[in-house]
Amino acid sequence: MAIETATLFAVAIILSVAALATAISFAIMGGKFLEATARQPEMASQLQTKMFILAGLIDAIAMIGVGIALLLLFANPFIG
Repeated sequence: MAIETATLFAVAIILSVAALATAISFAIMGGKFLEATARQPEMASQLQTKMFILAGLIDAIAMIGVGIALLLLFANPFIG
C-alpha cells in the first residue's frame, strides 16, 4: 500500500513539474522572440523558425515526463 501511495505522489509531482516547466519555458521563449523581433524585424522569419524548433524540443521533454508518469501509473515496476 505504501508503494502505491508513493507512486501516486511521484506521478503527481512529475506531471505538475512538467506542466509548470513547459509553461515557464514557453513564456520566456515567447518574450525573447518578441524582443528580438522588435529589435530586428527583418530577422523575424528566421527567428520564428528557430522558435518553432525550440517549441518542439520543449514539448518533447514534457512528453517524456508524461510517458514516465504513465509508466509508473499503469505498469509500475516497483510492484511485484
